[in-house]
Amino acid sequence: TAYDGIVINLSEMRLYFFSRKSKGTVNTFPIGIGSEGKETPVGNFTIIEKIANPPWHVPESIRKEKPELPLVVPPGPDNPRGSHALRLSLGNVLIHGTNRPYAVGRKASHGCIRMYPEDIPNLFQIVPRGAKVTIVRQPLKIGLAGDKVYMEIHTDKELQINYFNEAVRLLIKKDLYKKVDKDKMLIALREKQGIPVDISK
Repeated sequence: TAYDGIVINLSEMRLYFFSRKSKGTVNTFPIGIGSEGKETPVGNFTIIEKIANPPWHVPESIRKEKPELPLVVPPGPDNPRGSHALRLSLGNVLIHGTNRPYAVGRKASHGCIRMYPEDIPNLFQIVPRGAKVTIVRQPLKIGLAGDKVYMEIHTDKELQINYFNEAVRLLIKKDLYKKVDKDKMLIALREKQGIPVDISK
């Protein structure tokens, strides 16, 4: 792909980093995202700041929920931002590590994107300041590998979509509908396994 930057798919809870320099290699990481009512925003942003050993200036909204928290949590094992952080142009939303790895793969933050402690230093090192960040909510993905058509579906209860209609729309858009076994497609739509499934004829 010619895309340079980060794509975050909230439906999949996964972050992708594309770089022209990597010649087709994509770096991908599992993430944690915003909880209900505090959702991670969808849109186009940029990385405006890279922070190693970030202090956590506790937002007023969180201090209302947990008044026992200090105004600032210094870097270290008690800091929920972990060892590195990337600030988005949205301002108060960051991609950062965590001192609670069990939060990765969950909707548990106040809108930030959490990464495993062992993953964030790698991303921090390869992502330049000014990199584009596109955040999407895309539960259904279609791809072609050789002559095989694959479909990957994630359950996303926050999206009110008809998965069948969306699958047909994407397949027609990519001119792949005629290559698909409809029974295989229906099984994949029913099971929503979250992994690529061969739906070819």
